[in-house]
Amino acid sequence: MKAFTTVTSRAVVLDRPDVDTDQIIPKQFLKRIERSGFGEFLFFDWRKDPDFELNHQSGRILLAGRNFGCGSSREHAPWSLQDYGFDVVIAPSFGDIFRQNSLQIGLLPVQLPAEQVQQLMERARAGEELTVDLEARTAGGFPFELDDHTRQRLLEGLDDVALTLREADAIAAFEAAHPAPLSTVSLG
Repeated sequence: MKAFTTVTSRAVVLDRPDVDTDQIIPKQFLKRIERSGFGEFLFFDWRKDPDFELNHQSGRILLAGRNFGCGSSREHAPWSLQDYGFDVVIAPSFGDIFRQNSLQIGLLPVQLPAEQVQQLMERARAGEELTVDLEARTAGGFPFELDDHTRQRLLEGLDDVALTLREADAIAAFEAAHPAPLSTVSLG
């Protein structure tokens, strides 16, 4: 996962509440196991409408309505947003599993009060670029909360595997000091 510090970009406004993971990435595209190639299917059904918001906007920041990412627990939803080019999703609230899946891959979900999200949407519609600064914990100038451990992981670009590999020497030393009680070699 790549390190995240700041993003300055135009923002895409998707001012809809309760956008569920089934709309973010429909079920027929969940057959892949790799994380790439999902961006082209992002909001697949909605993009058929020529007036759909993403058909007319671009940016690395997505501004959304409350309860973004609700619904089923599909990792593919944050994968598709990130593969499409988003680094940040800002909303008044998120589906819990979506939020956790996003943090696991380095897609930053920023929760702000609805009034602040509306202000950012107005600024984005006026063509203003927004900055999300993870070090300062600000989005468009508004402070947001994120626990220190998660923030540090994102700043350093560390997923769970990378965190574990940081302890490879300690793991090897423990295993050497605690041999298996039974041989793990095949009896064949």
